[in-house]
Amino acid sequence: MSNTDNTLKLKDFLCFAVYSANHAFNRVYKPMLDRLGLTYPQYIAMVTLWSEEGLTVGQIGERVLLETNTLTPLLKRLESAGLVRRVRDAADERQVRVYLTDKGRALRCEAERVPAEMGVCLDHDSQELRQLTSDLSRLRDRLLARLKP
Repeated sequence: MSNTDNTLKLKDFLCFAVYSANHAFNRVYKPMLDRLGLTYPQYIAMVTLWSEEGLTVGQIGERVLLETNTLTPLLKRLESAGLVRRVRDAADERQVRVYLTDKGRALRCEAERVPAEMGVCLDHDSQELRQLTSDLSRLRDRLLARLKP
């Protein structure tokens, strides 16, 4: 194969554009989330709980796209930090429900600044960002649909 073959150019790969954008997001988010004492996976778990408390570990996993074996240690760390409490479901002992503590609820006030800070970093108008988010969500959903049997 010659060096002039244009079929494998990394800059032309959609997957690399998404991957490298994710890497950049993580680097930009890090100082913002460090102030909260959270990693990005912990942050999205907390955002989920700020929207709806009392979810099972499985329900949280479905919303943040994390497997239970990844989510359980993450939730244990949040519990150790005093942000959440995990409680066995009285109706189904196999289920663990997750609730915010007062400290976890209070953290929301600080966390509410993060999207605005990220918006400044992105330097795009809100309509354009909503459209990009919608496009990426549809792309993700199509890809995940291909994985289902």
